[in-house]
Amino acid sequence: MNRRRAIVVGAGIGGLTTALALHRKGWDVLVLERAPAQPATGAGIVLAPNALRALRAIGFDPAAAAGSAVPAAMGMRKPNGSWLRRADTDALTARYGSPPLAVHRAALVAGLADELPPGALLYGTAVTEVRATASGLPCVVTDAGEVVADVVIAADGIHSSLRKRYFPHHAGLHYSGETAWRSVVSGEGLPGLTTSETWGRGERFGIVPLADGRVYVFATAFLPEGTRPAAPLGFLWDRFHAWHSPIPELLRRVDGERLLQHDLYDLAEPLPRLHHGRLAWIGDAAHAMTPNLGQGGCQAIEDAVAVGRRLDEAGADGVEEALVAYSADRLARTNDIRLRSRRAGVVAGLRNPVAAAARDLALRLVPTGVSLRALDDLYVEVPACAPG
Repeated sequence: MNRRRAIVVGAGIGGLTTALALHRKGWDVLVLERAPAQPATGAGIVLAPNALRALRAIGFDPAAAAGSAVPAAMGMRKPNGSWLRRADTDALTARYGSPPLAVHRAALVAGLADELPPGALLYGTAVTEVRATASGLPCVVTDAGEVVADVVIAADGIHSSLRKRYFPHHAGLHYSGETAWRSVVSGEGLPGLTTSETWGRGERFGIVPLADGRVYVFATAFLPEGTRPAAPLGFLWDRFHAWHSPIPELLRRVDGERLLQHDLYDLAEPLPRLHHGRLAWIGDAAHAMTPNLGQGGCQAIEDAVAVGRRLDEAGADGVEEALVAYSADRLARTNDIRLRSRRAGVVAGLRNPVAAAARDLALRLVPTGVSLRALDDLYVEVPACAPG
């Protein structure tokens, strides 16, 4: 029997998870990535319980690839260090089966790539077009030649060229008004760090201890789109050095050469569908969202497992129907989370002193149990393909 072939465009977390999900089910997979090599640097990612559950469903253990240490608590603080909301990870474990796991993105990507067969991942290969052959199968046109497959998965990121090509009238991206700086620094000599996000007025600073002992730090500020300070470390120091410990020490550890800055975007409106014939979109290519709920990468992982399950259930002639079902599975959920993340950013970014003070008081008054229940619809179990 001929093995079915899937081509995945993009070797980020969502693309590699899709490739692994299909590989586990006996598909031939080929991942095409325009970047010249696997990333060695980057930022962190928090794998929430829904993402961890999806990864387990395809037999992948992120802790084996990137470490397993979990901080004792997480929450939100004021610039003076006082807590607005704090939850023990034991409570998250009791409610959702596991606490979030924070890992370095590069380590997670490397771990996923290592699970694929030799030759399944090609770097330095840009996809220029996907067109239908006479038989109706998709043909992926690259700068190195053409490849025919049974299905193509577009995991080509927030600026997806395939999304723009197939949805030319879509409104595209919406700038949130915020820009973000990200880095990973040494955690040596900083014991007992807690995962936290500190909210000022129109500014935030995040501290996320990673499972390998390093610390993922991020900061946000409202700036005109495209603003790039000439001296970014000085810019961040001026804004955040007076905030609570260990923020000043973490800023001192940031390597300016490894400091990333990205304006924060989401899709201005949902796509009408997440498929076109034998082509499907996942992750940021499908439903780019701001990072305010920590669900961008997690939803890409959910997408990957959902599309893998639908394709595994389909027969040789059922690919298009499988993608229709995948789109129906995912469109409403991802759009709801995209909008919820946008609203969360508005609340977190309040700049009016009175409004920010009211926000902080409301956060303090909400019981921990109520705030945990508010996460249920994010961390709810999703349909997943079992390990094959």
